[in-house]
Amino acid sequence: MKRKLFSAIPLATTTLLLAIAAQAADRTVIQNKGSDTLVNVAQAWAEAYRDVDANIAVAVSGGGSGTGIAAMINGTVDIANASRKMKSKEVKLAKKKGQNPIEHVVGYDALAVFIHNDNPAKSLSYEQLKSVFSRGGKATKWSHIGLKVPGCDSDEIVVVSRQNNSGTYAYFKKAVLGKKGKFRQGTLDMHGSKDVVDLVEKTPCAIGYSGLAYATDHIKMACIEKESGSACINPSVETASDRSYPIARPLFMYTNGEPAGAIKIYLDWVKSDEGQCILLKKGYAPTQDVNCS
Repeated sequence: MKRKLFSAIPLATTTLLLAIAAQAADRTVIQNKGSDTLVNVAQAWAEAYRDVDANIAVAVSGGGSGTGIAAMINGTVDIANASRKMKSKEVKLAKKKGQNPIEHVVGYDALAVFIHNDNPAKSLSYEQLKSVFSRGGKATKWSHIGLKVPGCDSDEIVVVSRQNNSGTYAYFKKAVLGKKGKFRQGTLDMHGSKDVVDLVEKTPCAIGYSGLAYATDHIKMACIEKESGSACINPSVETASDRSYPIARPLFMYTNGEPAGAIKIYLDWVKSDEGQCILLKKGYAPTQDVNCS
């Protein structure tokens, strides 16, 4: 009797494994890759969507907007996340390779300028930001813009940026430094948005930029003046929604052609109240008025 019982266990286990394998084979996997700004909310969407349709799995990875767009161009991803628009040369290359990128706005973000909690700055103007961040800018010390920062004995401004494959890097460069502007040499280029915030939080001399959703209670966000002497606007979900914040930007998902099937159903859900409420809870501004419980 014991022999029969033990011989049945492997058979039952094999049957169970085969059933699981068959179930996994029936699942549709949507490959979703790109922006580090969007990666946290994209993962939250993917996790929540399991309860919407258990037969659809959304595989999310980051790497930056440039990485996601490159994957779209090469046809190795279903949805590319980007915190900037595709460049015309990227669209041309995609079409040359038989891809037809279609843009979907899935939210809005306030690109915040982060400074250390002890930094006494109450507001910063575009002119000051250009002087700090741009190549040839005159402000290399905090005293050059009229500030004395406690804990920053050297007075040297530590400029924290993102790597050049980042959509956040590209958007800040265009919006603040200008179309032909370049970042100053010697910036500390971080791989991810969280890395920027972590470094500035620990470094009194530092200044950096990142998405609003990465803000913490341990770091300060500067109030931004579009022009010197104008009213400054604080970064927030509200000011990103109404675009009154000077460095507010749309967040994108790109598909190859108009989405169909499981990809269309998923994107429609992302844009629905349910999906947009998840985005809102992650610190981004939704594309429409939503009613979140």
